[in-house]
Amino acid sequence: MGMVQHIETAFSGRNDRVVSPLVAGLEREFGRGAAEGLARHFLEAEEVDFRWDARSEERWLGLYEDPDEVEFELDRIAICGCLDGSWFTAIMLVDGEGNAHGMTGCRVAPDRTEARDGMLHAH
Repeated sequence: MGMVQHIETAFSGRNDRVVSPLVAGLEREFGRGAAEGLARHFLEAEEVDFRWDARSEERWLGLYEDPDEVEFELDRIAICGCLDGSWFTAIMLVDGEGNAHGMTGCRVAPDRTEARDGMLHAH
C-alpha cells in the first residue's frame, strides 16, 4: 500500500494556484484580451508540467519499467489536483529530483472527492 502525501489545501474555482499566475503574467506582457487565449496554448503545450504543478496530493505507485531502457529511473506517481477549475487524477512519470517527464493517463473528475478517490485507487 502506498503512502499519500498531501501537497496543499484545496482551492476553488478558476482562481487556482497555477492558472491565475500564468494569466496574470500574460496580461502584463500582452494585454488582457490576449491572455486567456495564450494561456490555453501554454496549458495544452505544457500539460504535463502544469498538471504536476497543480497537484494537491500524490501517491507513489512504483518504478516505471520503460521498454526502451532509458538512462535513468522514473517513478510512477498518482496525483490529484485542480487545474483551471477542473479536478483531475493523473499518473505521472517523475525522476528522482521531482521533475515530471510524462503522463500515462489523466481523467477529469467532477469534484475533489472523486479526484482523490481516483488517485487512491490508481495502480
